[in-house]
Amino acid sequence: MSSPARSAGSYRLRAAVQDDQKVIRALVRSVGINPLGLDWPRFLVAVDSKNRILGCAQVKEHGDGSRELASVAVRPPWRGQGIAAAMIRRLIQDNAPPVWLTCRSTLTPFYRRFGFEEVEDDGQMPRLLRRVRRLMNGVFHLLPNGEYLAVMAWWGTERPDGSL
Repeated sequence: MSSPARSAGSYRLRAAVQDDQKVIRALVRSVGINPLGLDWPRFLVAVDSKNRILGCAQVKEHGDGSRELASVAVRPPWRGQGIAAAMIRRLIQDNAPPVWLTCRSTLTPFYRRFGFEEVEDDGQMPRLLRRVRRLMNGVFHLLPNGEYLAVMAWWGTERPDGSL
């Protein structure tokens, strides 16, 4: 079986539709990220010329009004093509700051490229993310590599170079 043809511009972004729900769930699970809160109307998807989903991402709004970039996932054969970056840029462009996210600490350099900054002061975080961080860091503490769950915020500016 041949690998899919990939080149710059070989995908487009669109809002998810109800028929995308199963594929979004499967993609998120396949990359090992949080499968909770996958509400298809919030998703942006990247699709190829045959409308097959290559990647997905969402901004979910929490009960306190905070918004969280979440569920950023790209199929492995399509990684490194700028798909995640395009989805992130579109979602932060379409949402007023601040936009929050949680990620493994090893991913913070990736998100800094879009202007996200790590927030370490619990008092600055939305309550839900503060609780999630405490819970997950109890689990991460058991890992040998010192990794932790980082909470980051985008305050409305992307790094000047904007490059990946």
